[in-house]
Amino acid sequence: MTGFILDLDGTMYAGNSPIEGADAFVGRLRSDGLPFLFATNNSSRRPEEVAAHLAHAARTEARVEEVLTSAQAAARYVAERHPGARVYAIGEAGLAQALAEAGLTLTDDAPDFVVQGIDRHFDYAKLAAAVRHIRGGAGFVVTNPDHLLPGDGGLNPGAGSIAAAIRIASEAEPVVIGKPSPILLGYALERLGLSPQDAWVVGDNLWTDIKGGREAGCRTALVLTGVASPETVEEQIHRSGVRPDLVCRDLPELYERLLSDGLLR
Repeated sequence: MTGFILDLDGTMYAGNSPIEGADAFVGRLRSDGLPFLFATNNSSRRPEEVAAHLAHAARTEARVEEVLTSAQAAARYVAERHPGARVYAIGEAGLAQALAEAGLTLTDDAPDFVVQGIDRHFDYAKLAAAVRHIRGGAGFVVTNPDHLLPGDGGLNPGAGSIAAAIRIASEAEPVVIGKPSPILLGYALERLGLSPQDAWVVGDNLWTDIKGGREAGCRTALVLTGVASPETVEEQIHRSGVRPDLVCRDLPELYERLLSDGLLR
């Protein structure tokens, strides 16, 4: 059976505004009984908040179990390697909840891992503590590598920018969980019960969504509703060195292409 791992911002919605046809695309997947999952690099929102934002911004109903965040994936990654580990967390509510639900203990003292996501209250004290813990032997896990995030008034530093400061000072390379790392997408495939060749990773960003999909062994579809546009797509393909299996104007066009090519089953 064909399944889908769907990006959010730039694919389903743009900030707080719906992308035309995205809700209809998800509706067709539901009516056809095709499995799908919303996979996001965003570590700040809890899954229920992601579902609520989909309902608000994309006019798309989503169940909590249809959402996988980089915070959830990071927590699982740590818990699988060290059940009950002590974790120094740099992040927001979504990361704290995911770590707790995975049975991990949040601590400021002698952690086994430093797990870092976006933290809009990051400061020198947190940087110093993270570096001290990592140089003392703690593992270093980053939810996602995004250097910049869209925000009110323009782009803001993302989790990857915070990670860069910690990485340079600690002289340690982190394990990166979110796209383009295949770790997040591997967990998504497992939740869907699909092999990579049966899944399409769909998104608007060649450097994260499409590269991550290729790294995970999935087929990939780029939609021109976000980072990539009809005017910039070929230049971005050249710069990224990543070419998707399909390039479509939007999600409705993707569905029609897959249907006409006999790729839905």
